[in-house]
Amino acid sequence: MKVVAILPPSEQVQAQITMVRALFPGHTVELATNAEELEPHLTDCEVLISTAFTPITHAMLEKAGRLRFIQVAGVGVDHVDLDTARQLGITVAAVSGANTVSVAEHVVMVTLAMIRGLIPAHTMLARGEWSLPYWIAHARDLQGKTVGIVGMGRIGREVATRLLPFGVTTFYYDVNPLPPEQEEALGVTYLDLDALLPECDVVTLHLPLTPETRGLVNRERLKRMKYGAFLINTARAELVDTDALIEALQGHLGGAAIDVFQPEPPPADHPLLKLPNVVLTPHGAGVTQEAQQRIAQGVIQNVLRFLEGRPLADVIVEGTR
Repeated sequence: MKVVAILPPSEQVQAQITMVRALFPGHTVELATNAEELEPHLTDCEVLISTAFTPITHAMLEKAGRLRFIQVAGVGVDHVDLDTARQLGITVAAVSGANTVSVAEHVVMVTLAMIRGLIPAHTMLARGEWSLPYWIAHARDLQGKTVGIVGMGRIGREVATRLLPFGVTTFYYDVNPLPPEQEEALGVTYLDLDALLPECDVVTLHLPLTPETRGLVNRERLKRMKYGAFLINTARAELVDTDALIEALQGHLGGAAIDVFQPEPPPADHPLLKLPNVVLTPHGAGVTQEAQQRIAQGVIQNVLRFLEGRPLADVIVEGTR
């Protein structure tokens, strides 16, 4: 079979090709770093290893007449046209849970950074301003605050677990509320989204991008948030109305921690990059060294399962090709 892996650009491209080919002996293995490089392989590619940074579109899948299996190197699959994959009988799988711990730890990190005013204090001191007066005026304890978790899947539950020792009140919203015994174990209480927002000092988003969740946090919901509250988005940029968020950050909200953008990378003049009350990271909440190892192992094992005709793990779309 022909296997094509889409990997981020690297100075070690040849080494990457050699490594991937060694993993799947007896098969043709090619490497692409973007959609343009993938194009020549579409007509005879049978297995595609995909990352979230290259959209797999309807037009691509229509051209890929021999494609049978897409293995996503990660958790999110919204970059793949799943409807077309389903219509064409192409199997799609992910690596569920590989970055759960990494994202949850990131959320706690940026929560503390924002509550304490860490980034502004560092910036002022780095440019020669003694920042103790800023800290005296802005730094707060996390203990006693209220946190809202929007989306209580694997990551949401890990965030709740890590917040327990901090002595916070934790509310959550999910379309499928947890059983009472899980709520008790995690120390969380269910609230409808519009009831949760005005109660929380920190709101963190952990939802997949679907037609129902796109634009979920709109201008009206941002206005419902508590004055001075913080918003964390490590999920998908399109969950939030970016223009409304920028407006809210210039008056109503205390700050935001943003790991996801549209487009990615954001242009140099993107307004979020200019605001003083944001913590920005390059879609890296879930890409610790350990998470990358877990993802790599998950991809390798699942592709080997497919090549050997064994049952697959973490199937999103069950194909027929």
